[in-house]
Amino acid sequence: MSSEVVLEVRDLVKHFPLTKGIVFKKQVGAVQAVDGVSFDLHRGETLGIVGESGCGKSTLAKLLVGLERPTSGSALYEGNDVYAAKGKTLQALRRHIQIVFQDPYSSLNPRMTVGDIVGEPFRIHPEVAPKGDRVKRVKDLLDVVGLNPEHINRYPHQFSGGQRQRIGIARGLALKPSVIICDEPVSALDVSVQAQVINLLAQLQDEFNLSYIFIAHDLSVVRHISDRVGVMYLGRIAEIGDEEQIYQRPSHPYTQALLSAVPVPDPVGRDDRQRIVLTGDPPSPVDIPPGCRFRDRCWKAQDICATDDPVLEIRSGVDHPSACHFATPEDVVASPEAEGS
Repeated sequence: MSSEVVLEVRDLVKHFPLTKGIVFKKQVGAVQAVDGVSFDLHRGETLGIVGESGCGKSTLAKLLVGLERPTSGSALYEGNDVYAAKGKTLQALRRHIQIVFQDPYSSLNPRMTVGDIVGEPFRIHPEVAPKGDRVKRVKDLLDVVGLNPEHINRYPHQFSGGQRQRIGIARGLALKPSVIICDEPVSALDVSVQAQVINLLAQLQDEFNLSYIFIAHDLSVVRHISDRVGVMYLGRIAEIGDEEQIYQRPSHPYTQALLSAVPVPDPVGRDDRQRIVLTGDPPSPVDIPPGCRFRDRCWKAQDICATDDPVLEIRSGVDHPSACHFATPEDVVASPEAEGS
C-alpha cells in the first residue's frame, strides 16, 4: 500500500426526497441514506466498509461510480472532482473508477455473449483498445480472471455463479482502472466460491496495483482482504481504523456489538466470550433523532449523547477515529450488563 491518496471523499451526502401528491408533488421529507461520509483511499489499499442492511453501503458505492448524484459533498480522484466534471472530462474520469456488482445473476445482460459483455467498455472508450484488437483483449481478460478464453461466445446462463462473478470482474478490469468498488461481490456465492473470488481479487490487486473499496456485511470476509475497515451505521462512519485496531481494539459500542455477534468455531472461545445483544431497532433514516444516532441502543449513552452529535475523530485513549463521546478500546468485548446497564 502506497501513501499516495488516489480517492478523497469529503462530507458526502445523499438524501432521497419523499413526496406527497399525484399532480402537485410536495416534498414532505427525505431518506438520509448517506449523511456526511469522509475518508481517503490510498493507492494499492483495500478499504473495507461494513454495517448492517440499510446503513447506506450500496448507496455509497453508487455515488462513488456516478450512478447517483450526491446531495452535497465531493469525491476527488487524483485531485479531480468527479461530480464537477462534465462531458469528455467526466468520461475520462469514469474509466478509472469501476464497480463489481453484488448479484452476478442480474448484473450481466442475458442476451449478450461474454465477449460482448466484457468488451462493451471498449465500445464506450474506443481509445483504450483499437477495434481490431478487442477480441484478443477480451480473451486475455478472461484468462486473467481464470476463465477459458474459448468460452467467449457463451451466454451468462451457461456459467456458474462464481464464474459469472469472474465475468463481472473481467468487465471491471477492461479499462485498466485504478479503483474498483466491490459492492458485496461474494454475498450471493457459496462459501467455497467466496474464497476463490476473494483470492482472485487479492491476486489482481498485486498484479495491477489496484485500490479496492470492499463493501460487505460479513466481518470475517472483510478482515481477510482489507487493510483498513470503516464501520457504517445509519448513513455515517462510526469508526475507522486498520485491521488490528477494528478487530482487536474496537472503541465504538456498535463495532463492539457487531464483533460480539461473529460466530466462533472454537467452543472454548465461544463459551468465554460475552455476547452483546442490542435492544430495539435503528432509527428510521427519514426521522433521525438529534445527538448520537446510536444512543437509543447504546449501553454507554448519557445525557450528552441526546444533544451533541459525536464527530468522527481520534479521542483520548483511542488510537483511531471513532464517533462516540465515550469511546474506549476493548481488548475483550464486555457485555452491557458488565458495564452496569
